[in-house]
Amino acid sequence: MNPQIEQKIGARIRTLREQAGLTQEQVTAQLQVRGCDITRSALAKIEVGQRHLYPDEILLLKEILHTTLDEIFKL
Repeated sequence: MNPQIEQKIGARIRTLREQAGLTQEQVTAQLQVRGCDITRSALAKIEVGQRHLYPDEILLLKEILHTTLDEIFKL
């Protein structure tokens, strides 16, 4: 994937997380409860575009952040 696009999507996820009033720790805890093996550090890397997102992570983030795929991928 294009690094610039990954950075924009990561920044978008951070914005949505902050709008939801959640910390990285809270989001990763909810991801882990739903079966996604991810750390807070990995989420931080996603938010700055240093780590790829997997499809299952995207779908779970959509649920946790109470948003849509369109909002996540809004560039």
